[in-house]
Amino acid sequence: MHFTLYSRGYCHLCQDMLDALLALRGPDRPFTVDVIDVDAYPALVARFDELVPVLFAGGAELCHYFLDEQKVLAALRNRPGELA
Repeated sequence: MHFTLYSRGYCHLCQDMLDALLALRGPDRPFTVDVIDVDAYPALVARFDELVPVLFAGGAELCHYFLDEQKVLAALRNRPGELA
């Protein structure tokens, strides 16, 4: 499973979401995550600006502002090993 976290460098909610996501990773729940700084891309600022952090998996938005642990766990159960 692969996640994409749209984030900002100075955003404490972004770091909190990343920390909460990484805490779910384990031998039985492997995944990768890319952290994308929206401020580096004007199109991403236009799309996500005030919504960050935003977490995606498989092209679908799972949550923003705070980690939705149940959605993340469901994504990990439903698509084991799938890369997005």
